[in-house]
Amino acid sequence: MNDAPLSPMGLWQRFRQSDIGYSFTRDKVAIVSAVVFVVFALGALLAPVIAPTNPYDISTIDIMDSELPPVWMEGGDSRFLLGTDAQGRDLFSTILYGMRLSLTIGVLAVLLQALLGISLGLAAGYFGGRLDSFLMRLADIQLSFSTMMVAIIVLAVFKAAFGSELYSQLAMLMLILVIGIAEWPQYARTVRASVLAEKRKEYVEAAQVMGFGAGRIMFRHILPNSLSPVLVISTVQIANAIISEAALSFLGLGMPVTQPSLGALIASGFEYIFSGSWWITVIPGIVLVVLVLVLNLLGDWLRDCLNPKLYKG
Repeated sequence: MNDAPLSPMGLWQRFRQSDIGYSFTRDKVAIVSAVVFVVFALGALLAPVIAPTNPYDISTIDIMDSELPPVWMEGGDSRFLLGTDAQGRDLFSTILYGMRLSLTIGVLAVLLQALLGISLGLAAGYFGGRLDSFLMRLADIQLSFSTMMVAIIVLAVFKAAFGSELYSQLAMLMLILVIGIAEWPQYARTVRASVLAEKRKEYVEAAQVMGFGAGRIMFRHILPNSLSPVLVISTVQIANAIISEAALSFLGLGMPVTQPSLGALIASGFEYIFSGSWWITVIPGIVLVVLVLVLNLLGDWLRDCLNPKLYKG
């Protein structure tokens, strides 16, 4: 028996022959969305290599280059493909670094949501009783408040109490914590519903008879069979987290101007949109919309692909 690791081509062939691969290779929207997302993700990851300048390095910025239009417009400079912002930073470089921050915040916030939601949802569904009632009522209470309202209140109070300087240093951590903690009920309710269905099956009863502990049964047996809806939620939640971060940054409660995310870029250029320098806001806005759109489209495809009632194999 050959146990040698598969080559990249072998992995691709195995993926194509799987149910998910079969669905993916026949869905043009999913393919285009995946390609666009990979391009964006690689651009963000390789920003220090791809970007012509470092927008965080003040020594590379010249205020005399401020508000230059994109290279295809009259007055554009060949050094700045997408023009410059009000501080004279290369907009292309700033978008790459900003997209890096937005994706990092979105992914880490969703990881925090998943960690909290999956753990609490597993416990609520498996143990039931008073613990289930308490956790689900807690989730209902939290869902009655919008994420944005909770985030605005918490971040505004923190900024007022500890000052703008400390807030700027901790802005990324605060955004991850607030967005992550505010959205855990989405995971908890979904996982709980899956656990209630799975825990009555024979393999769980067999594990209990064999004397396995509750933790092992929940995380090693039930959780792997409940991951399909979690994957779908995660894709959509990353898009929601990026939108939430952008909205908070637009309101002045997100990333500082010195380390702009896509939302902070849009906010910083908004006052110039009617003075003729529309590209400072519009181009980052288009990037944000496309990024969120492809994530939502991938989430829709994954939902349909993992739903056996809709499978068209």
